[in-house]
Amino acid sequence: MEFDLDEAMAALSRTPAALNAMLNGLPRNWVENNEGPETWSPYDVVGHLIHGERTDWIQRAKIILEHGEARPFDKFDRFAQFEESKGKTLEALLDEFAALRERSLTTLREMKISADDLRKTGQHPALGRVMLKELLATWVTHDLDHIAQVARTMAKQYAAEVGPWQAYISILHDRTR
Repeated sequence: MEFDLDEAMAALSRTPAALNAMLNGLPRNWVENNEGPETWSPYDVVGHLIHGERTDWIQRAKIILEHGEARPFDKFDRFAQFEESKGKTLEALLDEFAALRERSLTTLREMKISADDLRKTGQHPALGRVMLKELLATWVTHDLDHIAQVARTMAKQYAAEVGPWQAYISILHDRTR
């Protein structure tokens, strides 16, 4: 499927509600447990998405549009949520994410990105040259990856409890990143 900005924005607009429906009001066991060492809980994932809203997607789109490859992107701290989320409830994080996402989408609409703009390039610190459309497509895919991660992490909380049905439940056998 070719990238379409309106369709991408439609998908991005749904992530906060999807996570809210999956997580809000659940007991701590569901939202604070992870898949094992060096994996993230659903709580951690929401914090990570918040950090991305603040420091990644829109900021990098602006760099591409304003500076192209002349100004490389700032490095993204994939683990900032562990410090930034301390002391916050999941409900507060979900509300914060929803507000930040709405602001991001408003900013994106106000940028009035053209087909020519989508082909403009920037400089990623690890990946090198990237196009704006690749950045925006990655934003959508990143959201979906983390929604799947939340579902997988939650499913694995009952991995032992499903008994022999474990053989039929593919989500229990997926990677643990």
